[in-house]
Amino acid sequence: MKIGIIGAGHIGGTLTRRFTALGHQVFVANSRGRETLADLARETGATPVDVREAARSGDVVIVTIPVKNIPKLPRDLFAKTPTSVVVVDTGNYYPRRDGHIAEIEAGTTESRWTSQQLGRPVVKAFNNIYAQHLLELGKPAGAPGRIAAPVAGDDKAAKAVIIKLIEELGFDGVDAGTLDDSWKQQPGTPVYGTDLDAAGVRRALAEAKPERLPGFRAATSGASAGTARPVGSGNRPEASAS
Repeated sequence: MKIGIIGAGHIGGTLTRRFTALGHQVFVANSRGRETLADLARETGATPVDVREAARSGDVVIVTIPVKNIPKLPRDLFAKTPTSVVVVDTGNYYPRRDGHIAEIEAGTTESRWTSQQLGRPVVKAFNNIYAQHLLELGKPAGAPGRIAAPVAGDDKAAKAVIIKLIEELGFDGVDAGTLDDSWKQQPGTPVYGTDLDAAGVRRALAEAKPERLPGFRAATSGASAGTARPVGSGNRPEASAS
């Protein structure tokens, strides 16, 4: 499979390493230019590209950058990307880092907001797991203690594509519902930052409460009051965020 990755931080770099090792063709981009990806390209065999190329070069495109930087992407980033391409959002809203985003503070799920900025449907995945665990803790199917990962989105076929990739990586993919259900895997929920098996993930999703914990609200985090600029037509525990 051809996979575009926008963002080469903790999660983006890890997915580049894992997917190339599995034989996928990866096109990776970041905000600093393809020349800054030379070491990662030599290590993995991935092709360094700019963000526009990454957006149109994959069967799957993974957007894995800080939420505050989503509006900084080109407004027409996905204009030439076929609708059959699955776009994945791995982002988490951390007000201390991302500032105040009014729509998210008002209750819009992080990935619904990101989808609105990008002008494309997205699948939320890879957002609740530490990058180091994603790199090292995959196990064969059926192995005891195999970690599971929630996947939320409105298109069942798109979710199935991502669940299959997650399973290739050595984890169990769990359908976590629609994109509007993706709050159940946002920061501060029972599934966030955990290494639960499939049954544990389903239980944690069921136990999630919609109230955003104080540490993940701008009003109580000391975040700046600026609101992210809309683009029009966006796991990870913070230690592993791009």
